[in-house]
Amino acid sequence: MPSMKDPSPEAIANVTEDNVKTRAQLLPEEVAAEGHPDPEKGGIDPEVQAAVILAESEERTVHADPDDAQGGHRQSSDTADLP
Repeated sequence: MPSMKDPSPEAIANVTEDNVKTRAQLLPEEVAAEGHPDPEKGGIDPEVQAAVILAESEERTVHADPDDAQGGHRQSSDTADLP
């Protein structure tokens, strides 16, 4: 689920042109599910979409939410009942 806040400049700076080009190459499953986007018909340019996806992912890595089950790095002692 995409975040509701914009990625930080730090997260955006971590997104490289090569990452964007690689992610912009749609998988067959993506094309089958949504078709190939045509910017002239209102579709989102795959490179723009890739840049947004990668920046949001980088934001979650750079500024992980400790309360998020996927973003928090806890030790078992943080959740286990201690004697």
